[in-house]
Formats: sequence, structure tokens, C-alpha cells
Amino acid sequence: MGLPAASQTKADDNVVPTLAIEYFAAPNLSVETICCFTQHHVDGAGAIAGTRIVDHVLILPATLTFKYHLAAGPVRPYVGLGPSMFMFFGEKPGATARTLGVTRVRMSNDLGVALQAGVDVPINRSGMGVSLEAKKYFMDTTAHFFTVSGTEALTTKHSLDPWVVSGGVYFRF
Repeated sequence: MGLPAASQTKADDNVVPTLAIEYFAAPNLSVETICCFTQHHVDGAGAIAGTRIVDHVLILPATLTFKYHLAAGPVRPYVGLGPSMFMFFGEKPGATARTLGVTRVRMSNDLGVALQAGVDVPINRSGMGVSLEAKKYFMDTTAHFFTVSGTEALTTKHSLDPWVVSGGVYFRF
């Protein structure tokens, strides 16, 4: 038995604090990594709208971007590109999956790419400023659904291509 045509899934949005660490290898070139966990639920969309597929999955978007900062005076626009791996923790089957006999879900940790663009705006001369940024991830994962006996009942592939918009305060030293 297959899923209906036009079956889709959608992870809910989330707002979380993050920490970024950036190292400038040259005045215009830097390497940045971020740290945060986001929690999501995955629901059906399209032909399976209203279904709960996965509950309470924690995602760590391990990302390393290589950034080029334009020399545009004190305000510094930048672009970046780099590898990313979404690592999934604590996946639980959603209510709809449980009614189908699913007792465990495992999502694959796969490698993808992140693109970013942003701007750093200094506030004072001692290295404090404001940063605004948008990041687009291109990521795929495979979800494996298992029954109580450990039998894999369903395998699904998903594209996780979220936009991440952030703003923050930075300190350079």
C-alpha cells in the first residue's frame, strides 16, 4: 500500500537563540560555525494534511560557512557558503504514525549545503555591533519507521530546505 499522490510533509517553524563563533583568517575572509538545537514536529501536507508524522525531533544544524566580507566601509555585507549536517535526536512517532503501529522513528544524519548573506553594522569602536543574516539550507534526510518487533514498516525521503533568518549582537576582539 502506498501513500496517496501529492503526499507531502512539513516541519513546523521554531525560534531559538544561537551562538556563532567566527574567525577572521584575513580582513575579508572568515570561517563561522553556529550552535543551537531546534525542536520540531512533522505534519502531513497535501494529500495527507492533518496527520502527525513525527513528534519532538531535536535538530542540531552543524554548519561551517566560509564567508567573504565586502569592503564597503564600516557596514560590512557578506556572503557565505559551506557544508552542513543536520543531526537528529529524540525522534518520536507522531499520533498518526502510532495508529499505524509505528513505535520508533530514526531520521538519517545527512550532509548538505548552506548559503548565507548578511550584514554586520558596528555600534561602537570597541568591537560591538549588530548582525542581520539569512541562511538557506539544502538538506535531505531519510526517515525510517519501525514497528514494535523492530521491522522497518516505511522508509521516506524528505527535503529539508529551510530559511533561517537571524539577528544578533556581535563582539569582535
